[in-house]
Parts: sequence; structure tokens; C-alpha cells
Amino acid sequence: MNHIAVLGNGRVGSNLAAALTRAGHQVTVADRTPGAAAEAARTARIVINATPGAGSLERLAALREELRGKILVDVSNATTDGPDGLPADLLHPGSSLAEQLQEALPETSVVKTLNTMLFSVMTAPAALTQPPTAFLSGEDPQAKQTVLELLTDLGWQREWVTDLGGIRTARATEAAILFVPHVIRAAGFAPFALSIAR
Repeated sequence: MNHIAVLGNGRVGSNLAAALTRAGHQVTVADRTPGAAAEAARTARIVINATPGAGSLERLAALREELRGKILVDVSNATTDGPDGLPADLLHPGSSLAEQLQEALPETSVVKTLNTMLFSVMTAPAALTQPPTAFLSGEDPQAKQTVLELLTDLGWQREWVTDLGGIRTARATEAAILFVPHVIRAAGFAPFALSIAR
């Protein structure tokens, strides 16, 4: 059992918190207010960033002391939105939110994952008609192993998880968000994820 803090109580954060609680973890959910996030991060071993990506960097950089020595699981994508509210462009072109977080939080192990799918697939990957792929990006192998174990608790089979390497590889998975608005316009909000076919 891990003590996990989920920052963000929207659809993504609530979904992850409920599934991790069912898996036997001790989970605290914090809204976006600084005091609540700081208290939740202070007492957790693992912190999940499920806050809107456009404000994540500023919000989490303010928690540098609380996040020292912790694993930060970043599932957000930092984008600017189009007129319909769907992602239109990347907020950190030539970089990624995960890289920016790791730079701002050098004593925190940032691991990027679960950002290439509709939120419902994060906790129900087997519900799709074919196996999806979850990607891992991060500098700390032990942190990535811990996150892999969390993914298995969420229903991900190990062969569905691909470790891409260091945190710089998050640029690729974050860029995949640009597929999302087109997929949604074409097929609606039906659950979907990227999948590597071999």
C-alpha cells in the first residue's frame, strides 16, 4: 500500500483516486487551492498531477519543498484550447510539461504516463476492443518501476506498458494530445487510447 496524493478533483483526478483506493492504496484528493495541495503532497509518498496542464507548472513549482524526495506522476497535457474547448496547440513546444516540471523540481522524480488516452481508459484499459499502450518517461528507474506497479493496480498488463526512456521522451507522448480533438470530432467522446501494434 502506498500513500498517494492526487492533485486535482476533476474527472481525471477523481477517476484515478477512486481506482487506486479500490486497489488498496491510501489516497488523499486535493483541489487546486495551494493549502490543500501542499498538505496532501507533504504527507504522501507518491503525488499524481491531475491538474489542468496549462497551470500545472506554476502550481507544482510552488510545492518544491513538499515534493522533495517524492515521486510525481504527471498525467496532464499542457495545451492552449481552441474555440470549442479542445486542445489546439502545445504550451511548451520544443519541450514538454514533464521536462519543465523536472527542471523546476530537481529533487523530485517526475514520471510521465497515462496522457495519451481518454481519462476513462486510465483505470479501465481492458474495456477497449484491443490492448492500449501506456508509456513511461522519466529519469529515475526505481520511480518508473513504482509507477509501473501502480499501473498494474489500475488494470494495465505489463506488456501493455512501454518505457520510452528519459524525461525528454515525454515530448512525444505530450504531442500526441494534438490527435485528440480530431479523434473526438470524428468519433465522439468514446473511450480511446494510442496503441503500439507489433
